Amino acid sequence: MSADSTIASNKQTVLDFYEAAFNAKDFDAVSRVVGDRYIQHNPLIADGVDGLQARLRDLKDAYPALRVSVQRLVAEDDHVVAHVHAVRVPGQRGTAIIDIFKLEDGKLVEHWDVLQEIPEEALNQNGMF
Repeated sequence: MSADSTIASNKQTVLDFYEAAFNAKDFDAVSRVVGDRYIQHNPLIADGVDGLQARLRDLKDAYPALRVSVQRLVAEDDHVVAHVHAVRVPGQRGTAIIDIFKLEDGKLVEHWDVLQEIPEEALNQNGMF
């Protein structure tokens, strides 16, 4: 597979992950895109697919209407960076998220993230996305 096709495939895997994990809440599908070894850098989530699925179940229980939309993806080599808008409760402003994923053999194997609540008022008119 060429480097360009691998990058495109990795980006699609990340999109598939978001759709399954947050919008469809299909945790079996999540396990199909996560590698056997899954390193988590978010201190609130345990390593491994079980830790990830536990966090996703907690989010589903707390915010059953949670939806995400991927605003942009940037990929290089084996990493994909996603700029995401997450809305926990319909009608709320939501959260801007940057997720960084490392992929191996088409599977998510490592994750970092940064989250920023979208404020009611901003000191500029540039928006978060």
